[in-house]
Formats: sequence, structure tokens, C-alpha cells
Amino acid sequence: MATAPESYQRLIHQQTWSPDAPNKNRAEHQDLHTDQLCITKDDISGYMLSRSTLYVGIAATRRDNGQLSIYLSFNDGTYSVDFSEHTFDNPTDDLTPEALSAALSDYLAGTIQQYEQAHQCKIQGAGLTKCLIDLSPKLPSRLWAELDILTFIFDRGLEAPLARSMPNSVTVDEEADSMARKCLMFFGPSGQPRLMVGYRNEVEVDANGHIGMATLQDYISSVDESTWTSLMAFASSLKETGTKIAFFSSTPQGGGVALMRHALIRFLRTMDIDCKWYVPKPKPEVFRITKTNHNILQGVANPKERLTQASQELLDDWVLQNAHRFWLDDGGPLEARSEGGADIIIVDDPQMPSLVSIAKQQDPTRPVIFRSHIQIRSDLTDIPASPASEVWSWIYSKIKEADIFISHPVRSFIPSSVDFKKVGYMPATTDWLDGLNKPIRQLADQQYYIHEIYTECYRQSMPCLAYPQRSYIVQIARFDPSKGIPDVLAAYAEYRHTHLPRSTPHRSIPQLVIAGHGAIDDPDASLVYNQTLSQISTSYQDLKDDIILLRLGPTDQLLNILLSNAKIALQLSTREGFEVKVSEALHKGVPVIATSAGGIPLQVIHTKSGFLVEPGGYKAVARYIHNLFADADLYASMSAYAASHVSPEVGTVGNALCWMYLADTLTQRTEKVEPDSAWINDMARKRANVPFDDDAEVRLPRYGGLDLTESKKRARAEDTAATSTKSDM
Repeated sequence: MATAPESYQRLIHQQTWSPDAPNKNRAEHQDLHTDQLCITKDDISGYMLSRSTLYVGIAATRRDNGQLSIYLSFNDGTYSVDFSEHTFDNPTDDLTPEALSAALSDYLAGTIQQYEQAHQCKIQGAGLTKCLIDLSPKLPSRLWAELDILTFIFDRGLEAPLARSMPNSVTVDEEADSMARKCLMFFGPSGQPRLMVGYRNEVEVDANGHIGMATLQDYISSVDESTWTSLMAFASSLKETGTKIAFFSSTPQGGGVALMRHALIRFLRTMDIDCKWYVPKPKPEVFRITKTNHNILQGVANPKERLTQASQELLDDWVLQNAHRFWLDDGGPLEARSEGGADIIIVDDPQMPSLVSIAKQQDPTRPVIFRSHIQIRSDLTDIPASPASEVWSWIYSKIKEADIFISHPVRSFIPSSVDFKKVGYMPATTDWLDGLNKPIRQLADQQYYIHEIYTECYRQSMPCLAYPQRSYIVQIARFDPSKGIPDVLAAYAEYRHTHLPRSTPHRSIPQLVIAGHGAIDDPDASLVYNQTLSQISTSYQDLKDDIILLRLGPTDQLLNILLSNAKIALQLSTREGFEVKVSEALHKGVPVIATSAGGIPLQVIHTKSGFLVEPGGYKAVARYIHNLFADADLYASMSAYAASHVSPEVGTVGNALCWMYLADTLTQRTEKVEPDSAWINDMARKRANVPFDDDAEVRLPRYGGLDLTESKKRARAEDTAATSTKSDM
């Protein structure tokens, strides 16, 4: 055994990671993006290298003589392949707990990083003992943030309670090996963490709490002081009262709702707030109907499509079956509060509107919130007997009893039949600490994921991504009729044919990447994907070798690396809700060219962080692409502005502030909550007595047209004037 007290002490003074720097990620993302654009284009050896994937188990024990032993066991997914043991003499004699924690974190992170470099491998996951976490609480989040290693924390005897009574039966090397094997249990065949849905169809976020991804300090560092102070005004009350919050949505993975809920539950766990998330058993025929409803409400469906009576009955039966099977007995979340049910119900999906009425039937005074997260074209729903009117009438008949109606902050998304007093605005959000958005710091990890993208290109018979030798333009979105993919192709073709000289060297011609992954409730994805392939083959034959169309699995880091390394991000949706991918690109310092659909204009400041065009305006898109490639100063200033002007409202903590305010205020009934077309974030800040500082804080724009009451008054006045004119004629 090696004794290394000198190296141990030396590591104490090498602490380079500081989670306490406010808004560090924002500046770091922009710096990383700038550095990546300057990578030597001839040096591609690291990107071509295939790295093996390993998993590591780490255990620690204190010996009777005061020594601390650390053991690492490396596993290739089948069996142990390597090990390492380190013993330190009496570290607690000279170190405070904080210094010991930091030194252990430094030592283990450095050891693992050196192992990856020496063995040309990628450590995908790590299993850590609870004893080790007690010694170094920040180690999991550091491994995730710096080395891109997903960590799982296991207590002794967690899966075999009898083991707790035999503390000396397992040696530290055996325990480390066990940690590696237990960690492996939570990864699927594709090398991704398993999605877990447990009792009552509750989504067991982060392997039911085993994954350690972020500390409370990490979240504090991700927002400004005002947002955090406002949030803390509601946290203590929710914890003291033990308020039970229950979210319901249709799928646990694949779409924006699922991403937001995983992030919210993860954060609220660090705050010790009781919040759970439930999903139904999937039924493909139901999802075909709900996707058609979605398209009808957006105005992109076949005009002949209708919501039939039979379809309505199928949807109602599906919801009722799931409610009775999972949520309506023995203290289920939809049970009355007196029977152990949740204190507040949030139906986060128009696919299951019946849950609102079911929840109210069980407990009429319990607060219920309905969140409408899709674009609803109110101009279509207000036309009597139209397909959109029929779909909306069915949905609204189920949700009208809800106490609060949450919508994206877009006036046209709210049909006139809604009680405007109940309407409050909340944008879609993303998580700055998850795999989609965190900075991937190590060049080796960037190269690993780029190589994975190379592999996907070959697997899907696509032209290979030529990064870093060539730059590329990217649109990341679901393959959906509303995402404007035909306009993306047209804009790229216009740029190539009109703005790029024929003499341009091949390596100076950017590629186009269109990538995304689907959701179980989105059966249109394959249809749109195939239509796009056909369009490339027939209409853009001369460009097909430079257009890459990828359907990626649920690997967040692949989408992260594609967006982070892109020269320009596009979002050319013809219909849109909020599309937080826009803010994700801006946060990375990637200029965005997007349409003015839905909530996109709330995120992009035209000519500062990107450019806005009208839906279908592909020629303007091509012109802006040319400007960004041709003008280095414009690009640099736009990139810097984009990275520094993303509102905390579109992050997890800003989202949690809104939900915590609503949960606390509605359940305590200290005041009547009527948003009356206000932003929920504004209401929360007012309640917390933390006013906005317009000079110091970044906020999404507050457009006057969002006041629904005033809009209704104007409409009535116009109708009255029109009627008077007709009567005078």
C-alpha cells in the first residue's frame, strides 16, 4: 500500500474549482464557445480516437490507526478490469472537515482524470459510498461538472438491509467493486441512465435520488441574488407545513415538459420540499389522437382532421383508468387531502385534461393548476364549429374548474372562452446544470462526444460532420410539422447559392446539421423525418453531401456539444410555444437566427443577440447567415451579448420560484390568487418584497399586449362600434 501524506497535503493547495462564483457558467460558456471556434482545424486526431467506456466504484474507510484508505475499482461493464488503492496518514489531525473535503475532491478528480488520459477511456459513471460522501459532500457535483461523470450514491445495505448489521463483513476493496457494479445497474444498453418509473407511476427522478448532480450551492451560483432571495421567502413555509405538490404529465422523457420536471424535482429535493411527478401508462393509439389535437390547435393539421366523439371517449377512459389504477386509492395523490392526497395538483399537459375535474371531484376546495404548454391559435378556436374550436371546447370543458390557468407569455395562445382572471404567464425553462447545458470542460470529453456524432452519422448513412475542420449551422428541434424544417433547408440553399462565392474553398463552406430526438407521445417524428430526407434528395441534390439529418437518442451531451460548437443556431418554427432551445443557444454564446413565432421574440433581442425574421422568411435568414460569417466583429459582439443577457426566468431556479410561490400561497390561502394576466414571476417577487432592478437584472420583455382584460374591453368596444355603424346604414 502506498502512503502519500506529502502529496495529500500538496493537493490541499491546488483547489481550482469554485462553485461560489456567481453566474460563473454564463461567462464560461461564452469563453468555451470562443475557444472552440479557434481550435486548430488541422488537429483532428483526438476527434477520430475511439475511447472505451468504463465505470468506477469508489469507497473509503477509516482504519483503527487513523489512516484513511481510498479504493477505486474500474469496470468495463462486464467485470472489474483495474483497481487503485491509496492510504493517507491521519488526515483529520491537521485538516478541518472543509479542507479534508476539498483535498479529497481534488485528489480523486485528479486521479480519475489522469487514469482517463493514460488509458484513453471515458469514465461514464461512478458509484460512491455514503461514507465517502460524508467526507467530501461536493465530490459528486464536481465529477459531473468537471469530468462529465454521472455519480450514484449508495448507502451500505441499501439493497440488502441485513448488510447493515454486518459492518465488518465487506472490505473497502470489495465495497468499491460493489459500487461499480451497483452503478452499472442504473445504465441501459446504450450507456445512458435508465429512466425509472415506480410505484403509482411516479417518475423516480435521478434514479430515485441516487444520482448526485448538483449541490444547493451550484444552484445559488446559477442565478442572481434577487431571484434566490425571492425563492427563499417561500421555501421555509413549504418545508414547515410539509406541503405536498403533485405534477401530472403524459410522458417521463422526450419533450420540454419532461426536461423541466426532471430539473424541478432535482432542485426541490435539495431544498427538502415534497414534490412528486406522475405519468400514465403509455397507449400509442391515445398519443396519435393527442398529437393530432396538438396539430389542430396549432393550425398545422389536415383540415379534414377532427376530434370525434369516439376519440373523446377513448381519451377520457384512458385518463380515468390510470387515475383509478394509480392515483385514487390508499392515499394516492388525487385522493382528498383528508385521505392523504396531495395539497396541490398541477396538470402539466393538455393530453390529460380530465384530471382537473377528477381532482376537484375528490376535493373541491383543493387548489388545482392547469398549465397550457403548447401553442393554441385562439383565432382558430374562436371560430365556431372549426376543428380547433371542437378540440378546445372539449379540453376546456374538463379544465374550467382549475383555479389557475398557466400559459406561455403570448397573448394569442389564450382562447376567449378562458376566464382571464385565472390566467398567469410562465415561460418554458431549462436547467443550466444538466447534460444539455453544462459546460463540457475537458477537451477529451468534447472529442468523445464529437466522435459519437461521427459514429451516428455513419450509422444513419449521413454525410459525416467535418468539425473542427469545417464550421456548421445547426437547428436542434423535434421532427415536427411546426418546426420549419423546409425553411431551414431553403435558407441554407439560398445562402449557398446566393451569398457564397463559387470559389469558396471547401473547408470554408459550413455544413448544415438538423438534429433532435423524439418523444413517445409524438408519432409525427418519423413522418417529418422521412419527408425531409425526400426533400433533400429531390430539391437539394447539389447540397445533400453537406446536409446532416440526425435522429439522436436521449443523450443530452450530444445535443449540448452540437449546440455549443455550432457557429450559428437556427430556430425557424412556423408555430411555436416558447422553445427554450433558443435561450440554451444564447446562454452558450451562440448567435441565433429565429422566426418571430410564439415566445421566441421574448428571448432574442434583434440585432444584439441574434436576428428575428417572419415565419417563412428564408431569404432574410440566408442574408443574416452571410453577415455573421462575413463580419467577425459583429459575430464576436453578438456572441458576448447573447451569453450575458439570458434571464434567470428561463432557468430551473426561476421556474421553481414561480411554482413555490403558487404552492405556498394557494395552499395557505392567506390571500386570493388571481393573476389576471400577470407574470407569475412578478407576482412572486412582489409577494417576497424583492422589487426588480432594471439596471442590474435581465428580464424577459413585458409587452403591454398581454393584458387580457384590456384586450377584451377593446374587442367589445370595437364590436359595439361596428354594430352601431351597421344600424346607422
